[in-house]
Formats: sequence, structure tokens, C-alpha cells
Amino acid sequence: MQHLTFDLEDDYLLIGIHSTEDDYRLAYLINKNLNSQFKRYNESLDFKDSDAEFPLFEWKDEKTFMNYYLINNKFLNVINEQYADGLFGGNYSTTSYLIPEKKKVDFLLKIEGCNEYFLMNIIEKLNNIDQIITSYQIETNSLKSKNNLIF
Repeated sequence: MQHLTFDLEDDYLLIGIHSTEDDYRLAYLINKNLNSQFKRYNESLDFKDSDAEFPLFEWKDEKTFMNYYLINNKFLNVINEQYADGLFGGNYSTTSYLIPEKKKVDFLLKIEGCNEYFLMNIIEKLNNIDQIITSYQIETNSLKSKNNLIF
């Protein structure tokens, strides 16, 4: 008997962005230079088993029927320790990553409904923004934690 397999392909492409800007500032710069309309989503992207929250900016382009999401890849959690005495007392911080395999990537730009040619055009425009160090396509098939991008 022949078995049918169902392979759910990713319907989005992903860009990694390296920048030292704050998320709201980066969204503003992208809006200014790419004529986009990113707005802060009401809620942050979070997970049940984690305290990490990843700010999310969204733009749904009704002309092209594409959805864009700008997401922080890093969450810095400062822990205020009650016991400040001793060698190990005081505040400390932990960093969580949305995509742990890409720890050096500061932001992710998820685009639903676009093709490779369009993506390369966006990357070229992003790399022309002075405050962006670099941007490039991330192959989603190679990511172990790509399910974190399904929302």
C-alpha cells in the first residue's frame, strides 16, 4: 500500500538584520526608507514556558497582499536579586533568543507571500540604511527553532 505524505512548506521568507538601534527606531528607519508602514503590534510575541517577550512590529500591505513582521531576536531580562550581600548577590541579566541558532542576529524580518527576487530587492534597500550593519536571507529549512516564527 502506498503512503501519502504531507509536507507543510514554509510560506514565508526570512531576513536577518544586524543593527544596534532600538526596535522602534529601526521600524521608523525602515518605514522612512522603504515606504512601509510598520506599527507596533498590541502584544509581544511570548511563549508559555518562558518569561521572554519579543516586541513585534507588523505591516499588512493590502496592495500586494503580503504581510511583514519585524521582530526582536533578543530579550534581555534583568533579575533583581533580593540578597545583595556576598560575592554573588546583586542584579544580573539573562538573554533569551527567539531563534537561538542565530544569536548574532538582532532582528528578524518575516515576509509572508513574497518570492526570492522581491526578497533580494528588500535586502538591497535595507543594506542602504546607514544604521543597519548588514542584512541577509536566512534559510528557514536550516533552522531548528523555526516553529517560533509561526504565529
